[in-house]
Amino acid sequence: MNSFQYVSPHTVDSAVSLVTDHGRFLAGGIDMLGEMKEYIASPRVLVDVKKLPATRAVTPGKIWTIGANVTISEIEQHGELKRVFPGLQQAAAEVGSPQIRNVATVGGNLAQHSRCWYYRHRDIQCLKRGGNTCYARQGENRYHSLFTGNPCISPVVSNLAIALAALDAKVIVRRGKDEVALTVPDFYAKAWDNPEAHHSLGPTDLILRVQIPDDGRTCAYKQISEKASFDWALVSCAAAAKVDGNKLSKVRVVLGAVAPVPYQVPAAHDYLEGKELSDDVATHASEIILKDAVALDHNGYKVPIAQALIRRTLKQLVG
Repeated sequence: MNSFQYVSPHTVDSAVSLVTDHGRFLAGGIDMLGEMKEYIASPRVLVDVKKLPATRAVTPGKIWTIGANVTISEIEQHGELKRVFPGLQQAAAEVGSPQIRNVATVGGNLAQHSRCWYYRHRDIQCLKRGGNTCYARQGENRYHSLFTGNPCISPVVSNLAIALAALDAKVIVRRGKDEVALTVPDFYAKAWDNPEAHHSLGPTDLILRVQIPDDGRTCAYKQISEKASFDWALVSCAAAAKVDGNKLSKVRVVLGAVAPVPYQVPAAHDYLEGKELSDDVATHASEIILKDAVALDHNGYKVPIAQALIRRTLKQLVG
């Protein structure tokens, strides 16, 4: 790890002014410090944002607000949040180990970088690190994307992003002197087209909070991993909808770990709108969502897993 300066500002204005183009924000530090130890990132200054005001609270209402420095554990254990947004609590409970969830933050989970082993290898300059080649395409790609808009096939790995996308949440970001509200698709849009991008944030953009509308929809989240706990998702799925008996409306279905963005297909939402959920309906929805999947040498197994998760997550909505 290279030497760096460390600062701990007490206002958002100070944090943004201190980070500059050569610094990085530090919250839980799990991803940032790992990159620094592997010499993937060498910021000249770390700006600790854990003490910033109004970033540690969960505030209920017609629009729930979750501060960027709320820990994953706090989401997992928040009783009212679990009642209103069960899928978000389920997604939080799947993040790492209890020790990691006690430290990791909402903002950090959303902004974390690729876990592709070619990207993380200190001696490899892959496409995402400014090189010319995505080594996963012809190499070991069993954990990689089925959908992408650029040559890099590293998938998004944030659990919370998948659940928040299904809930039509917005991420409030300090950008320059302004606060901007990004939808979850907007938050990750740059990663679809740009192989070097992990999300749409600039180097001085700071996540402040997440806003989730409480619009009467229920939600669910499921994932499949190689291990029962403390493991990344092979495929994850979140779904949200208003439920009347078995009839669904305002439906969202989002897949994780299969694309560089939380992956959703509007045509599937249109198909599900107003329908009574049945095995045939859920199966056809999964076929629409996965129609354009491109399996590589080692990740074709993700397609049937995704099909099963979509069906199971939709069924969980109707109980």
